[in-house]
Amino acid sequence: MSRLTIDTKAQILRCLVEGNSIRSTERMTGVHRDTITKVVIQTGKGCDRLSDEHIRHVECRELQLDEIWCFVGKKRAQVQKGDDRSKVGDFWTWVALDPNSKLVPAHHVGKRTQPDADALLSLVADRTEGRIQISADKLAAYKFAIAYQLGSANVDYGRIVKRFRVEDLGERRYSPPKVVSVSKDKVFGSPDPSRVSTSLVERQNLTMRMGMRRLTRLTNGFSKKAENLKSAVSLHFAYYNFVRVHSSIKTTPALAAGIVDRKWKIEELVEAGEMYGR
Repeated sequence: MSRLTIDTKAQILRCLVEGNSIRSTERMTGVHRDTITKVVIQTGKGCDRLSDEHIRHVECRELQLDEIWCFVGKKRAQVQKGDDRSKVGDFWTWVALDPNSKLVPAHHVGKRTQPDADALLSLVADRTEGRIQISADKLAAYKFAIAYQLGSANVDYGRIVKRFRVEDLGERRYSPPKVVSVSKDKVFGSPDPSRVSTSLVERQNLTMRMGMRRLTRLTNGFSKKAENLKSAVSLHFAYYNFVRVHSSIKTTPALAAGIVDRKWKIEELVEAGEMYGR
């Protein structure tokens, strides 16, 4: 892998962040899939370090929280008693998104448990400042994580509660259930009801599924190892925050949030991987 040039590594990453699989990237670049995986792991580690250094003291007036499902190795129904459930089965990517700048100041890959919610909100506490209005769904873990990591007196937390229509198994298999009603609850502080929403972070979840082959539903694309998933997600969010120009804001989220002074190039993510990812 050390023989690959920065340009070749950048070409590999461009393929991956646009939704191509490891094997299709192998066919397009001529680089072996094992080497491509090593590039992803190295760059993902570098992106973690890069994000931790640059996403600090961000003033977010609002954050929308959500989590997106995938699996590693095998689906939950196939997990056996002897399997290490911390490494295979259902995994969730927890996301905090600023609906104004579109910046994702924090994400976490793990299970869907209270410690995982705590991990996400701990990152939010470390990387943001000021009073924030938070919107999330009715997952109970959010309430306790927000109260513990940020303090219930320091945030305005509103909750979206959706009720879904019960559908036949055949319909449910290939399409999400239809929402029949949506209500908003105040949990902490004084959230503005007109701004209590998770629509933008849910749209970002779609961006993840479209941009990461391992998250695309009803395909044979999935992560074989948890380390691979975590590195791919870190790469996705570094590209999303620092490199990709978003049509709604006409710039990158990092530039819109004021944490950098220019749009970055994907080669800089490669360099971060070479510097920090070994």
